[in-house]
Amino acid sequence: MRVEKTVVFGVAIAMAFSVLARKAGCEPPYPPSSIVQSATFDSTPTIIRRAVGSDNWPITWCDDDSLFTSYGDGSGFEPRLKEKLSQGFARITGMPPAFEAVNIRSPSGETQGDGPKGAKASGMLMVDGRLYMWVRNTGNSQLVWSKDRGATWTWGFKFTESFGCPAFLNYGKNYEGARDSFVYTYSSDGPSAYVSYDTVVLARVPKDKITQRAAYEFFAGEKGGEAVWSNDIAARQAIFRYPGNCQRLDVIYHPVFRRYWLILGYNHESGWGIYDAPKPWGPWTTVFHTDRWDIRGTHGYRFPTKWISGDGKTLWLIFSGGVKYGYDAFCLRRLTLTTASGATQ
Repeated sequence: MRVEKTVVFGVAIAMAFSVLARKAGCEPPYPPSSIVQSATFDSTPTIIRRAVGSDNWPITWCDDDSLFTSYGDGSGFEPRLKEKLSQGFARITGMPPAFEAVNIRSPSGETQGDGPKGAKASGMLMVDGRLYMWVRNTGNSQLVWSKDRGATWTWGFKFTESFGCPAFLNYGKNYEGARDSFVYTYSSDGPSAYVSYDTVVLARVPKDKITQRAAYEFFAGEKGGEAVWSNDIAARQAIFRYPGNCQRLDVIYHPVFRRYWLILGYNHESGWGIYDAPKPWGPWTTVFHTDRWDIRGTHGYRFPTKWISGDGKTLWLIFSGGVKYGYDAFCLRRLTLTTASGATQ
């Protein structure tokens, strides 16, 4: 029985998980997915780069069928703003490669600063026509929301323990297809967006009480196969473990495979992975893993749920990278999956 699956970059380059992990000294923390057999990224010359000079890109599928996103440390899409923002906004319509993007101005939501000195989004979600955003670099993180599609924003409570770089679990358009009436938030278990921690933690809140800190519950383990939740953040327990490799992340529900996808950046040096599970808290298996992707210095890996094909096997990855490698931008790279026979039935 094989321990890991094959990962292919482009048409001609194939890497076996087991060989890569042994050479790199970086074993994936969980066994292979029973759904996905291989993950193939289009070759690097096909990568789409827009909004050059901006990065970050937490994103959500809105009720009007657009995608709403936030960029960091840049001037947005073309035509770019005259000023550089720590946090700016944009709306995206259409499907790759022929999508369109428009910058959205919002004095109450835009921030100034650079790198760790500037507040910037880590998670984005629309629920029942309202936008919610987690903002990092504010002393752990802060919840912000908009009732008018990002024109104006209200700044709410802050987490003061853990949850330094949180992201929402995104389902379909306007939160369609959600498993229950809760909204789920994930984060590496620490106060900073710039440190790789040992674990990932999880919180949930009723979707009609997202702005109320007292309504949040934290995953505190399992009992009899069911999740245990606590209002005490100190009682939180890990839902994912990979010591020294849990940094920035995103989470989506894959509606065809009926699996939760945790997309986890290990660092800012092209180490990252995709993990799937039948429940928001696990148990996890490995869809994709590398500590040396074929593009150096990348980070911020995200899959918009709108851009999942009808058969579930084609997705578009959003990522960014370092200036010196040419990927400090809104970068899109197509991912094609091979699945086990009958796995999605």
